Amino acid sequence: MRADWSWWPAPAKLNLFLHVVGRFDDGYHALQTLFQLIDRCDSIGLRVRQDGVIERIAGPPDIAPEEDLAVRAARALRVESGVSLGAELQVLKSIPTGGGLGGGSSDAATVLLGLNRLWGTGLSIDELSQIGLRLGADVPLFVRGASAWGEGRGERLEAVSLPPQWFLVIHPGCAVSTAEIFQAHELTRNSPVITIRAFAEGQTRNVCEPIVRTRYPAVAAALDWLGAQIDAGAAQHSARMTGTGACIFASFQSAEEALRIAARVPEGWDSFVARGLDCSPLHVMLGQSS
Repeated sequence: MRADWSWWPAPAKLNLFLHVVGRFDDGYHALQTLFQLIDRCDSIGLRVRQDGVIERIAGPPDIAPEEDLAVRAARALRVESGVSLGAELQVLKSIPTGGGLGGGSSDAATVLLGLNRLWGTGLSIDELSQIGLRLGADVPLFVRGASAWGEGRGERLEAVSLPPQWFLVIHPGCAVSTAEIFQAHELTRNSPVITIRAFAEGQTRNVCEPIVRTRYPAVAAALDWLGAQIDAGAAQHSARMTGTGACIFASFQSAEEALRIAARVPEGWDSFVARGLDCSPLHVMLGQSS
């Protein structure tokens, strides 16, 4: 008999700021960012197969199984570990696709960590992070499972403990091309390198935001609307975009303050309120089951 399904959370992230501080020889950008995990999660179902086949039996209809990072992660782990087992996957989305929240990367990390446990491969977090980095720059963040100061391509991570906060996140109903934004000639690529203290003092921004504002009017409209709703003393920071968009957010000291504004979000925009996390619920789950 086949084993029952096991279910694993895949949390979203926000970039509390995003600076481009240079460019590597291979064309990738050198970044500084602060990754904040939030409690909005996809759900990943995993079931071990004995025949070595890896198959996604449920997932987002707009992403072909062969292109799904979750499927690619399972196959990469199988090759790296040399196991003969396979797996069936279900990817149930709650994180908006293409919104800058890291959903696909988080799904991939959850598959790596979940199958590492279920297959008994015994790979370390460092080894899984290296596999993840080959899949995408954000995957190591979710493999390591902590809010973090990020540098390099985003894979050089220092775990941080952030003040408790709640976030109103709005998706204005468009998809932003990350490649387009990073290739834009007007992108600021020489932001000065800063410290965590400079972030705390408010000396940060998202350098991609002006470009996205110009090219994606729906994002500009959402940023302007959210900025106009925020009471001077209610939000801890102004309305800001995460990653290269399209999602925008503002942070608050309480869920009630965030929910009050969420109730006024215009029709046609998706929104949700989420709590900031220092530690991924996936790592809490793995710790409890170890």
